[in-house]
Amino acid sequence: MREILLLDNGSRRPQSTLALRALAQRLAEHLGQAVSPVSLAHSDQVPSDRLDGRPAAILEPWLRARLADGGRDFLLLPLFFGLSAALTEAVPALAAQLRAECGPFSLTMAPPLCPLPQGEPRLTTILLDRLTSAVRATGQPPRRVVMVDHGSPSAQVNATRRWLAADLKDRLAGDSHLEEAAMERRPGAQYDFNGELLIEVLRRLAREDDLSPLFVLPVFLFAGRHAGPGGDLAEISATVQGEFPTLAIHLTGLVGDHPGLIHILAARYREASQRESL
Repeated sequence: MREILLLDNGSRRPQSTLALRALAQRLAEHLGQAVSPVSLAHSDQVPSDRLDGRPAAILEPWLRARLADGGRDFLLLPLFFGLSAALTEAVPALAAQLRAECGPFSLTMAPPLCPLPQGEPRLTTILLDRLTSAVRATGQPPRRVVMVDHGSPSAQVNATRRWLAADLKDRLAGDSHLEEAAMERRPGAQYDFNGELLIEVLRRLAREDDLSPLFVLPVFLFAGRHAGPGGDLAEISATVQGEFPTLAIHLTGLVGDHPGLIHILAARYREASQRESL
């Protein structure tokens, strides 16, 4: 029987693993099949007493254990917006290593959340809904919006943010202006495709106008080091607000707990059913 695993990159913050488990449970209910929440790395550093007594599952030992128990058919649903090196290099390399050690098995990987070139308009709908909720809560118009992602050394991954930004621009009201930013980027001109860092964008926009509010729209799934309470997004926003006391900066909600994400994952599951094993 084919086993389904929902894979994220992993985090040292317990709330990320707990959110992954909750999403896997909702997806299992939607599909009518069990879904195992698994992380690529990092999450095993969280003490189990902060994870309801259950340690996080990490991909390599999880697969080894299932192979030892006779599992031979796996479908991997990646919780990644684009085709990062984790999906194009790390997972295929691990599959090859385990086949050499444990014998043949099938590992089919679904497309990422926003496969290119076609993109994923439903993901834009989620981002737009998060922005609309923040606007409704604050009562302020979204004339200036900053979409921010993690940043990547891969232009292919950055192209996912570019696609989302272009689609969102087409769907925003005419008086809204959208900027893009990254949380991290490597030094060097070869990584200029990431654009400006978030703190640079916020400071530039604040110097231009410190009275009109800014809405920060994170392209992040779960709360972790960058997103969520106490994360870098909140700290950077607080820093800029401290420098410009008349400026209001509003952070919108995340993607991972939006109900629309289940339908995207279900579609990726159906697509993967037609794919060949890695």
